[in-house]
Amino acid sequence: MFRVTFVCLAICASLHLAYSRGRFPNFYKKIRTFPINVNEDYGEKLILTPYIENGLIQEARSLARVEYEAFQNITHYTGFFTVNKTHNSNLFAWFCPSESDSSDPVVLWLQGGPGSTSLFGLFSENGPFKMKNETEVILREKTWTKNNSMLYIDNPAGTGYSFTDKGGYVHDESQVGEELFQAIQQFFLLFPELRKNEFFITGESYGGHYIPAISHTILTKNMDLPDDLKINLKGLAIGDGWTDPINQLNYGEYLFQHGIVDSNTRQRMDKQRDKTIDLINQGKYDKARDANDKILDILTDVTGMTNVYNYLFALSSDDEPLMDAFIQTTPVRKAIHVGNATYHNGDEVDEALNGDVMKSVVHLLPDLLDNYRVLLYSGQVDIIVAYPLTINYLQKLNFSAAAEYKTAKRNTWYVDKDIAGFVKVAGNLTDLLVRDAGHMVPTDQPAWAFDLINRFTRNIPFDKPL
Repeated sequence: MFRVTFVCLAICASLHLAYSRGRFPNFYKKIRTFPINVNEDYGEKLILTPYIENGLIQEARSLARVEYEAFQNITHYTGFFTVNKTHNSNLFAWFCPSESDSSDPVVLWLQGGPGSTSLFGLFSENGPFKMKNETEVILREKTWTKNNSMLYIDNPAGTGYSFTDKGGYVHDESQVGEELFQAIQQFFLLFPELRKNEFFITGESYGGHYIPAISHTILTKNMDLPDDLKINLKGLAIGDGWTDPINQLNYGEYLFQHGIVDSNTRQRMDKQRDKTIDLINQGKYDKARDANDKILDILTDVTGMTNVYNYLFALSSDDEPLMDAFIQTTPVRKAIHVGNATYHNGDEVDEALNGDVMKSVVHLLPDLLDNYRVLLYSGQVDIIVAYPLTINYLQKLNFSAAAEYKTAKRNTWYVDKDIAGFVKVAGNLTDLLVRDAGHMVPTDQPAWAFDLINRFTRNIPFDKPL
């Protein structure tokens, strides 16, 4: 088991760092983009919104179905939802129905970044298939689609295959929430039989901003909607989430306690942390982001470590991700209905949200905890959003079960005979540590992540048999 775990961690580190664009807090690398050949037939972009608005639901579904032998006959659907007509903003969605039962939960997956494609989650973390090489996919054994219908959305516009005019880039989480809400509503109009199913929102990294934003938007808008248009949201799960920056900066102490830096380096990092906090308190969020980068620059300068996603692997990988080449080939573009759409590296999104990165969305959590189940899970060996940094803001969070949380017993979570992690529950909050995992839990520990999502969507306690 120990040897297998380390192989998984090595693969994760290679994949994850291949996507990391800056070091922090953009969690993924600049993707490769390949030029469009004007002589190639890529097909047309499938904009589903006009069909939905005109009641042509069956035609839209038929057009959205993906027919391509490389995907091994798995049923799935792709297309664009228009979310802002003024700026021609369209979000690309990839839907993989449950392999088990049409009544299974519907789970939305949102990647981080900001500006990172959710297709990374599909191909590298929890979707029904994964890359074998740049031209071939194989089936994933522990896919979340075994018991859940999975919806992957490139969010916000300008991410991955999602696109917008120049004036359509979002600048804050309220805009993110509004546009995602429009896409989700159109999805349930396209698949009305799924609206009654329980709905969950999941993701990781900067998803710690996105997920509270869209969840709170749903909570607010549901109050004024008729029952047949309400979104049946039941919970949200955030992995290694960047949610409350001002309380997630204590890298010096964390790294010192793990023996990675000494007390002198800890003091240097603490001073830079304090400068960053001062800038946040002054509302100088752009400068705070720059200051935050410098905290982990100290780590590299002193130790030589460049991998801040899994401290078991000191250096970043230069390996190119296999997915990028595959999804930009002519037959795949045609099959997934993106036509000649640009496959964005996320730079424009990152720049547009630059002033949002160091803002907190923690104020949204108390309302969400009063209405939905909330799972916050963390990989044990992550640095960039380390478990103690998340606990730091949870200990300060003013919510209805705050007192209970502070005194709650921490239990062991088993998957078969393995100790997968440790869990604490208070009210609707579940705080979960996943052992031997870095920043991307589903890649590092696929079997345990599979257990995690199925427990969560079925409300099975982590300290009870599944």
